[in-house]
Amino acid sequence: MSDAGALDSSEGMALSSNEIPRWADQPTPSTPEEWIARARAVARVLAADAVQRDRAGTPPTAEVRLLKESGLVTLLGPAEHGGAEQHWTTACRVVREISAGDGSIGQLLGHHYVWAWAMRLVGTPEQIAETDELYTTRAHFFGGVVNPRDRDLIVTDEGETLLYRGKKSFSTGAKIADLLVVEGTLEPGDQSVFAVVPARQDAITFGDDWDNLGQRLTVSGSVEITDLRVPWSAAAGYVDKRFRASAFSTLHVPALHLVFANLYLGIAQAALRAGVAYTRGHTRAWPYGGEGKNSGTEEFYVLEGYGDLQSKLWAAETLTDTAGASLAQLLHSDRDGVTREMRGRAAVLVSAAKQRTIDVGLEIANRIYELTGARATSNAVGLDLYWRNLRTHSLHDPVAYKRVEVGRYALLGDLPTPSAYT
Repeated sequence: MSDAGALDSSEGMALSSNEIPRWADQPTPSTPEEWIARARAVARVLAADAVQRDRAGTPPTAEVRLLKESGLVTLLGPAEHGGAEQHWTTACRVVREISAGDGSIGQLLGHHYVWAWAMRLVGTPEQIAETDELYTTRAHFFGGVVNPRDRDLIVTDEGETLLYRGKKSFSTGAKIADLLVVEGTLEPGDQSVFAVVPARQDAITFGDDWDNLGQRLTVSGSVEITDLRVPWSAAAGYVDKRFRASAFSTLHVPALHLVFANLYLGIAQAALRAGVAYTRGHTRAWPYGGEGKNSGTEEFYVLEGYGDLQSKLWAAETLTDTAGASLAQLLHSDRDGVTREMRGRAAVLVSAAKQRTIDVGLEIANRIYELTGARATSNAVGLDLYWRNLRTHSLHDPVAYKRVEVGRYALLGDLPTPSAYT
């Protein structure tokens, strides 16, 4: 259950403050509870000036540095290389906490976790070992040049190497990343080829064209790739130029959507807390109610409203935790231990969690205005940040299709067919 008073941005220190905790001087967390507490402390720093940073729109290099210094970037990394080697259930909670502090940074961290783990799902043993050691020992941050909806990045087989040419319209986190997961279409045919490459190289040009309603610090703009050559040995999951497909290798898609559900939950939690804090301190009772109330906290409709929203949020949290536990078990399984049926049931739960967190989150971000009052619409208050972030990211893919997936399972027993969005 969320705690309405767990994260108060007024208690935090701005990212630019010299008083930000020096994580190196503190004991390294060792348990899930300690890592979640570390994430909550980082979220307090982010929340203190989240509105101001969102309006400035500066690429989040300082924010990513904060994630690295706090140890959150290597949360899932193997212990032998200095990582925390935590479970995916902990990673989801960490994404949720960071998203409550700043939705943009929560999204970046969630994408990082998925792309850092992706090689374990699709890669060869040699590729997995190389990627784990590379990113964990150096605390490298991942971004994605992945948008499978469009065939706009073409891959050509040159014998020993692959040639990537083209453009991607969206590339979350790529501009501030150290490593990129690059996805293109191998011609002839329609097979996707993923590879991990350094983000800073002449073949990759980032467009400064991300100027959207919300999630403004995710730097999710376009990327142009010109003559990027990658050895076949770096093509994730390919052996002798053939991809080794399995149910396990498709888990990165529900993992990404599970991250989205936790992103939405974190934003929704923060929105409700912000509304509660404002109502407690500023919302006035309606003087014409005829009952002589002294504060907005005594208003019947305010109490009823927060009770309704908190109940819905608790239910969404429980559903998301259930979905997370189901999928996390598979993410930590052996490649041959995951069947299509196991994958499908977990994906249905993730779809249910995603569509519920969107609906509940948007309702909270909208209705808090009814419960806080007209003065809460002031730009100085900044309540609009939650709705803008949720509304923007919830359009990633049509949520109606998630409801249909759940409906087909409930009505017909059908499991979703693995795809780029399922």
